[in-house]
Amino acid sequence: GDFRYTSAMQGEPALRGRHIDRLYLDNTHCHPQRALPSRALATRQAAHLIRAHPQHHVVIGVYTLGKETLLVDLALEFSTWVVVSPWRLEQMRLLELPDVFTAEEGAGWIRAVDVAEIRWDTLVSWNALHPTIAIIPTGRPVKVTHPNIHLIPYSDHSSFAELCEFVKWLKPCSIIPIVKADMCQVYFQEYLSSAPQVLPDFKVTKPVQESGQRQSQRRGQKPTSLWKRAPWRSVPRGVVYESPEKNTEKPEAFTAVKVPQHHCEPALCSKEGCTCHRSEKEELSGEQPGTAGAAPVSSEDLATGFAEQYLLTPLNVLKQNSSRTFDELVEDFFRKGDMP
Repeated sequence: GDFRYTSAMQGEPALRGRHIDRLYLDNTHCHPQRALPSRALATRQAAHLIRAHPQHHVVIGVYTLGKETLLVDLALEFSTWVVVSPWRLEQMRLLELPDVFTAEEGAGWIRAVDVAEIRWDTLVSWNALHPTIAIIPTGRPVKVTHPNIHLIPYSDHSSFAELCEFVKWLKPCSIIPIVKADMCQVYFQEYLSSAPQVLPDFKVTKPVQESGQRQSQRRGQKPTSLWKRAPWRSVPRGVVYESPEKNTEKPEAFTAVKVPQHHCEPALCSKEGCTCHRSEKEELSGEQPGTAGAAPVSSEDLATGFAEQYLLTPLNVLKQNSSRTFDELVEDFFRKGDMP
């Protein structure tokens, strides 16, 4: 995320005296020519600009997040409300910022808008109502399209000098830039630690093979026993949909529902009937496993088959079925498994 280094960070217990193997670094301004003032100095520049236009309203262009501290500092400096949209006002409250924001139009003469609104046409319309200047706080080069648009080098990203100071102090073993297009490790090579780098172990344990006797015992079980071994569990839910009981529309035919099929590597898959063993002709014909004419479901593949035919069915289809219809579908599914 955004990172602006200050020397006070060297006093943080979480950073002091730590061995850092890999440092993920916000390298937005990682270039010797990206010289930026501190945020305090940039705030003073913005205040100086505002004082130079005492009869003007001020519009500040910001992104969805960021620059909140600048808005608070200017509001306190000039003892005025900062007018924002209702949704941004709620955001400021969630961030527990000082009470200097309002959604009431005209309550203050400083407004914060989306930076995309700072354009030639909007400046013309704003100045037709009242003399207005616009401020874009950014450390990036931006094309100015109107004489009343002013750039202030205020950034929530570290300057090149600050990045060098931070890396020199922290001494990580390696650096991973979060802006991939700008590989800037060369600038910090002399500051890196020569200590051995400890990398995480990403080895994945192989699944335990089931014994032949266990497989034979499992094949002899009835399909219903598999169902009993997998009882329903109550788990936390995110989005809660309307209960199927409330929907009285006639449900669509369950067998007509196409569900997503799993895919795997042919060299690694040993399941008979897996999609990776199907021929190209079958793929093009659009045939789906489990449709009319398919072989009966074996007890070995029952749990997987049930997940494919029901658990992976789109939710907008599932909620059309009542609980009674669901029970009938389950019984019908198991009945197929008992067929010779």
